[in-house]
Amino acid sequence: MKKVLILFLCMPLFSSSLNELINYALKNSNIIKKAKTQIDVSKLKQKESHLKRYGELDLVASYNHYNIERTLAPLPPSAMKSGKYIITSKNIYSVGLNYSVALFTGFAQTQDIKIQDIAKSLANAKVSLTKEELVYNIKSLYLSILSLKDMLKAQNSYIRVLNKLQRQISYEVKLGKKAEIDEIKAQADIEEAKASKEEIVANIEILKASLSALVGKSVKRVSPIKFRVTKSLPSTNSLLVKANRLNKIKIQDLNIAKSNQIIKKSQAKNYPMVNLNMYAGKNYGKDINIDKWSNENISQISINMKYNITDFGVSSTKIQEAKVAKLQAKIDKAQSILELKKDIIKARAQIRASYASYLASLKRYKLTKKAQSIEEVRYQNDASTINDLLLANAKTLLARAKVIQSKYDYKKNRFYLDYIMEKGVK
Repeated sequence: MKKVLILFLCMPLFSSSLNELINYALKNSNIIKKAKTQIDVSKLKQKESHLKRYGELDLVASYNHYNIERTLAPLPPSAMKSGKYIITSKNIYSVGLNYSVALFTGFAQTQDIKIQDIAKSLANAKVSLTKEELVYNIKSLYLSILSLKDMLKAQNSYIRVLNKLQRQISYEVKLGKKAEIDEIKAQADIEEAKASKEEIVANIEILKASLSALVGKSVKRVSPIKFRVTKSLPSTNSLLVKANRLNKIKIQDLNIAKSNQIIKKSQAKNYPMVNLNMYAGKNYGKDINIDKWSNENISQISINMKYNITDFGVSSTKIQEAKVAKLQAKIDKAQSILELKKDIIKARAQIRASYASYLASLKRYKLTKKAQSIEEVRYQNDASTINDLLLANAKTLLARAKVIQSKYDYKKNRFYLDYIMEKGVK
């Protein structure tokens, strides 16, 4: 008995609080881990854009066979006049290092770097929204579990009342004061109440499984939370003032900025392209006359310029595509603001409705409880039937369930408003 009592007292220690689950999920949830990989990808692309400015260093090698002999290196006029023996070969092997870099790209590289910087900011904003959505879903499931647990307590209390009533009726049936049909009806209501209890228990287990999947670990028990049901509510206008600070609007602004940079990048062909190329290596070959291997050092530096006269409308088409994308981003921003306003109005209306429902349910519960007490006295005095008493009990349970539901619906709607305004993650 002592062991059982100790275990019961220790059970709350193993319960998970809402904040504990949220903190764990933000660090370990696969949903967040997956979202964060997009930040990693954007950082790598950002790094790639910066590194492209340094060009490329390549090890190059080649083999060439000619139908007539060639010199291993170009000959200057002085070497041709000197009478010095010149090595020639039909098979020439080359190996060396080649460095190439773009000196000027019409600002395309600069715009590409800016685009990747914006992409990184976009990834961060999207991760923040993913966190908000995750936290809201965790809170919603958590409240649903608490609501069902309170429902379960109410159902157990209801079953105890029915059992007590059934025992009392059974006793009075034996004394001949009550009809046997009353006992049968009471027993039927008990069985129905037990079935409802099992349904509640099953739904709790389902919700715990869903919560565990979201959090990223098994959730066995949840701790109750305390909150007050109040009428205070910020105005729609005061919430809309904060709209530009929200990530969902920031994302649209970043998309507009990204479109601007893409337009500028598409205009790069209006400028000349300048590239630098440097090569240093050796040419090897077997002399065709003396059958002896030899080599020559080769080095070269070149700067070339390319200016596009026409690409037959390809560049202008890309510019128009980028401008259309910018227009779409502006439309998306305007629509996001409208959607935000709609969601704020909806959340505020739901909070007001759940607040009114809670007050009404509370009053109804008090009245039905009082009616139940009166009906119990009337039944004992044979002034009413067993049906009247069972109906009164059922109405009391229903009223209590409505109080529980409206209370947690109120809190859910509060959490929904926090989610809309991105205040869920602290």
